[in-house]
Parts: sequence; structure tokens; C-alpha cells
Amino acid sequence: MAIHVQSATLFGVSFFFSLLSLTSGENPHRRFEYQLSFKGPHLIQSDGSIPFWTHGGQAIPSDTSIRITPSLRSQKGRIWTNQANTHDHWEIEVVFRVSGRGRIGADGLAIWYTVDKGVDGPVFGGPDMWNGMGVFFDSFDNDGQQNNPYVMVMLNDGTKSYDHQSDGSAQQLGGCLRDFRNKPYPVRAKIEYYKNSLTLMFHSGMSSNKAEYELCLRAENIQLPKNGYFGVSAATGGLADDHDVTSFLTHSLTPPSTDTPSLSNVSDEEKQKYEKEFTEYYEKLQKAEDEYKKEHPDKARELGEEEWFESQNERELKQILEGQTGIHVTVRDLGRKLDEILGRQERTLSQVSLLGTGQVQQVAQQGGQQPPHAVPQLDTIRRHEVDAILSHQQEIVQTVRDMRVAVSDVQQKTNTLHMNQGQGRQSGGEAFNSQMVLHELRDSLSSMREDVQKINLQKTPCPPPPSMPSCLSPLYFFLFMGAQLAVFVGYIFYRQNREAAAKKFY
Repeated sequence: MAIHVQSATLFGVSFFFSLLSLTSGENPHRRFEYQLSFKGPHLIQSDGSIPFWTHGGQAIPSDTSIRITPSLRSQKGRIWTNQANTHDHWEIEVVFRVSGRGRIGADGLAIWYTVDKGVDGPVFGGPDMWNGMGVFFDSFDNDGQQNNPYVMVMLNDGTKSYDHQSDGSAQQLGGCLRDFRNKPYPVRAKIEYYKNSLTLMFHSGMSSNKAEYELCLRAENIQLPKNGYFGVSAATGGLADDHDVTSFLTHSLTPPSTDTPSLSNVSDEEKQKYEKEFTEYYEKLQKAEDEYKKEHPDKARELGEEEWFESQNERELKQILEGQTGIHVTVRDLGRKLDEILGRQERTLSQVSLLGTGQVQQVAQQGGQQPPHAVPQLDTIRRHEVDAILSHQQEIVQTVRDMRVAVSDVQQKTNTLHMNQGQGRQSGGEAFNSQMVLHELRDSLSSMREDVQKINLQKTPCPPPPSMPSCLSPLYFFLFMGAQLAVFVGYIFYRQNREAAAKKFY
């Protein structure tokens, strides 16, 4: 029995080391860099500062997160590391929330890796003409292409200025169309720079599963500057969102070394030594187990090997349960994607219907550069409303066609009248025909005037209400007015308290 256990154990150890040798050549070694990271709780110190980080602008740190910008107009905030990143390969994971009351937000949030520390600037609260990498989470649609919110990566060598009018579409390295506003769970972004390869992974915040990432961008042959600084910035404009960062975790990546020890380098003497030690240890274990069974006979059955391992039926039931769990997760993901598709279809139908009635306003400026009343507030539209709009359009088109025919008839009769008058002579019958033409012309103009008035007056005035005897005495009238005034004043105080509570300052 000891020989079988010994051989099985050696085989398992050799198999484990062989797998380790195969996988060690692919995955890098990860090391947490606490001086380039922050995470709650107990995020801030007693003086309001964050260890190893510097914040500025309208950034508000708290015990669990840092609010880069509050939901106020024309705000900018930032936070940057105090020390430079000295590692050639690295990975950062940023957990944040972007939330606001409106359906459209502005301006967005940016994650930076630059040679110099950033200050307040026009690019999402960060610097322009930077040297390094910027990952932008753009909330506002400046170019009117209906392609926001958008996640993009832009590289700069210090000579390019960010193009706000086109949302940097011609300057980006790549990106993906993802909605990151008002999600039930925090949104996550993972950026990895390893062996000149840049990878951006995005978590939509629709589930509590922290590993549910999807690929947004992967680019090869990327040369980022060394000894750069990490930072996060955000900005608001005519519209405002809360930009909260919960954690910023940095790991350095080290390629695995090629001199990993293997079992083939173990000598025969060492193998015999390890086998002898294992045999002695197993004999001691068996002896201790026998002594325990003699001292505790009532518990001898509980130590049976058949109780340590699962049976065939249990294994099959476990596999069935795991399969059903996977199917459930897949169906839930499909339902979520179908909900997103239905939402996009409703938004598209709303925009098409509004385009048909000419009610869509063109937005061509940044959220912070246009007044709030010029921002289009689009709302969804139902199918019966679309059908009613189309029917009204058909009626208007038919009315315009009838008016065109009437105008053509009037013009034709007018030309005939002018031709008859230009001849200078006409008989009695011709004069009678001219009078008839004039009467018909007058009747046609009168009917057309009435049609135009009907079109302009879309609703007729209501008849005056019948006179009713007054049954309200002056006393009851003043009591009713006083109660109404008290209710109105109470509502004003309630609304002010609600607005004060809605301010999301710490």
C-alpha cells in the first residue's frame, strides 16, 4: 500500500511541476505596487490627503472614494501619483462610477499615463499637448454622430492638440462604444502594457461579477515613455455628472525567468532521499491513525476512505448542476443583451420620428461651451404616436396638393382674362364670359381663404359655459385660499430640503 501511494504522489508532484514549467513561460509575475495605488476604506488621512497621491481642482476625497468632479456645471478635478512608475511592464485597474440625473451627461473622465504630472486643462480636466497615453471616457456627443458614450485611447508625443469638435475620432488609437453612465454596479477598466502590447479591458457594471471583462482594444508595437506618472481627471460642462473613483490598483509585470528549475536536474541521490523521507512520514501517519482508531472505536467509521471522496452519482449531479448554472448565466447575459438592443431600437425610432417632424436640434459644440437650453432633450416615442404623426403628415400633404390645384386653376383663369382684355375688342357674349370668370375667380379665392383659416385655426373656440348660481360664501372662499397657501408653502420647503439632500458632497 505504501509503495502505491508513494508512486502516485511522485507522479502527481512531477505532473504539477511540468504544468508549472509550461505555464511559467506565458504568464508574467505580478507584484502589487502600493505607492502607485489607492483603495478604500480609510482612504484619506486626518489632514484630508491621500498617501502617495496629490489631488487638486474640485476633487473631494472621502473615506471610501474620491469624487473627481461633483454634479455641478463647469467643474474640473484631478488626482496624480507623487512618484513615477519605474517599471517597464505594468497593469492598472480603475474602478469608478459616472452618475447623473439627466439622460445625457458631460463631459467625461480620463485616465492618464504621462511623462509629467498634469494640471487643470481642457481635455477632460487634464492637460493638452501631453506626452504619453490618455484613456478617455467621453459622455457628450460633440460631433452629432450619436456615438457616445464612447471609450477611446489616444497617444500623444507632446505635439498634438485634442480635437473637441470631432471627439478626437481622427486622433484615436482605437476604442469601443460602451455605456458607462448610471450603472447598478461600479464600472471597471483594466489597462495592461506588457512587451510593447497595450490592452484595454472594460467591465460594463451590469453585474457584480468582478471578472466579467470584455476586450475593448488591443494594439501591438506601442512605445510608451518610461518613468511616467499615473493620474485621473474629469470635467463637466453645460451638463454635469458625478465622477467617483473607488480604487486605483497598480501591478508591475515581470517576465518569467528562463532558469526555472525542473525535475530533470534532480540527482538520483536526492530522489532516493525524498522517497525515504516520504516513506517514513507515511508510516508514521499510518501508525498514528491505527492508534487513534483503537482509542476511539466509535469514530473509526468516520475515517473511512469512502467518506473522503465523492461517489459517481454525486460527481454526475455536480456536473449537471454546474452545466445548469452555466446555462442560466448564458441566458441571463442573452437577456441583458436583448434589453440593450431593444433600448437602442427605441432610441433610434424616437430620433427617426423626430427627424420626420423637424424637431431635432443639431449639437455641434462641447457640453461646457454651449448654453443649457441648447442641449437636445430627446425622449422615447410610442408606436401609436408615430402612426398618428404619419397620418397627420399625409393629411397635410393632401391639403397642400388640393391648394396647389386650386392655385393652378386660378392662375389659368387669370391668364385667360388677361388675354381677353389685351385683344381690345370683345362681343357681348365674350363680356358675359369675362364676368363669369371673375365671379368664379372670386369664389375660388374665398374658398381658398377659408381653407387656410381652417388650417391655421387647429381648434375651434369652446362655447361659453352656462351660468351657474354661486354657492360659495366668502368665509369658505378665504378658508380654502388659506389652506391652499399653506400647502403651497409646505411644498416649497419640502422641495428645498430634497434639493439640499440631493447635493452629493461629502
